[in-house]
Amino acid sequence: MSEPIKSYQDLIAWQKAYVLGKVIYEIAGTLPEAERFGLISSLRRMSVSIASHIANGYGRGVTSDYIWFLKQARGELYQLDTQLLFARDFKYVTAQVYGTIKSQLDESERVLAGLIRSLGG
Repeated sequence: MSEPIKSYQDLIAWQKAYVLGKVIYEIAGTLPEAERFGLISSLRRMSVSIASHIANGYGRGVTSDYIWFLKQARGELYQLDTQLLFARDFKYVTAQVYGTIKSQLDESERVLAGLIRSLGG
């Protein structure tokens, strides 16, 4: 039997988003300096926003608010994927790196969608 959820940090969806966020934040730092105010900034902002939205929703204490924030996080996963596609197509990251990250994105989305469903969203 699993441990009860006592904090947003106990949520698997948050844990996966947090790990993904750290990976993306680091990868963004490898992009060309010319992208400092473009993709780098956008990727880094998005990388921390997903886990932050999950935590924010959990802390609201109202199921409808929680679901809303979880859906925002899911949308941000899709935005992040789109930004990474640009980075791949501009050859800032390799197809192999993108593929590895895409697997993490897909897993995060799967877990997040399950959490949303479990809450009636």
